[in-house]
Amino acid sequence: MHAHKYDFDFRFFSELSKFVAAIEGDTGSSLFVIDLDALHNMQSDLGDSRKTLMLGELLQRLPSSQSYVYLQSARQGERFLLQQRLVDSNCLAYAEKPIANDMLVDKLFTLFVQKKRGDLLRLVCLGEAAALDAAALAAEQVEVILHADPMTLHLKVKEVQPEIVLIGDLEYERSEALVRVLKKNIEADPVREILLLQRRADPGLAGRALGSGFDALVQGPEPALVTAQLVNRASKIRVNRDLIGKDRATGLLNKVGLQKKTRELIRQAGREGRVLALGVVDIDKFKTINDTWGHHFGDIVIKRLSLTLASHMEEGDLLSRFGGEEFVVVLRDCTLDGAWRRLDAMRRAFGAIPFEVGPGDLRHFSFSGGLAAYPEYRSENELFLRADAMLYQAKESGRNRICHGPVAATGT
Repeated sequence: MHAHKYDFDFRFFSELSKFVAAIEGDTGSSLFVIDLDALHNMQSDLGDSRKTLMLGELLQRLPSSQSYVYLQSARQGERFLLQQRLVDSNCLAYAEKPIANDMLVDKLFTLFVQKKRGDLLRLVCLGEAAALDAAALAAEQVEVILHADPMTLHLKVKEVQPEIVLIGDLEYERSEALVRVLKKNIEADPVREILLLQRRADPGLAGRALGSGFDALVQGPEPALVTAQLVNRASKIRVNRDLIGKDRATGLLNKVGLQKKTRELIRQAGREGRVLALGVVDIDKFKTINDTWGHHFGDIVIKRLSLTLASHMEEGDLLSRFGGEEFVVVLRDCTLDGAWRRLDAMRRAFGAIPFEVGPGDLRHFSFSGGLAAYPEYRSENELFLRADAMLYQAKESGRNRICHGPVAATGT
């Protein structure tokens, strides 16, 4: 009943073979939810026999290429060995019942967002590269960038903006001021971790390193061990970066995350002589939506808009919930006219979505938008101020339109 919130398509299965077939035929855009209490009603349909499905048989036959959401009773949740068995069986998440349908749908939306995580992280390594397995790290979405000169490490970090800086113990001994220089930069990324690669046991060196500002030690020199430690650090950094740089309700970049990534794109566009466009989007008459149907319904409208905008993003684009009902898009390699066509297509797609505000009562909502382009506007702040001014013009011109110049570009 609540699936229409996010345009989810729910399918239910009572036979394992059909459930497994659906998993194997999935294109990667689905979540698979298993209600453990329903196993006694699900038939295993092995051969000619049709017997009650047991948990062990279920876990054995589930394709290992996917992960699963398990629903369980509070009694089942008290059994640690059962929890361990589920977690060890490709468990994406588990939840205890009873859980309200609307809350379950909201939690599933969050899981959809989390499954899309795994953005590329950059690691700048100062020192011997033999201790790193760059291919294994690349498979975990960690790009290794080697740097040889300690005296220019701060410049490399400023240019690349890595999430991890790995400094060898020999390099640190030669210049113990390395970490202090990196940490005191007022533009230092609060999520960035600076790690010491300790190839040999030396408690005194380790103590001095931690005292001078290193976030943690990585033990070496075996590449497999170093790689495993770095992968674990990368996973934690992604979580911390999401907490700081992403909107909890939609999973999109928030203002902090957007500013950092937009600056990186502008620097890249400047180096490569490319263009980009920034757009600001605002839901029309959103206060009326909240006042008429409540803030919970307003949240649904915001999340549906986030899904609509996300479906039109291309590789390398940025999408942010900037605050409240306001969103920002950054479109790479896109001229101002091209950006208008893309953003207007998003406007029309959102306007076509029917929202059920009551039984049989469907409404449609709209948004307005403004655009600015690089290099006409050269900084992230200049781009935003120009696009925001164009958004104001779109609102003043009647809403439900995208503006990118003196004359409003209207739509229906």
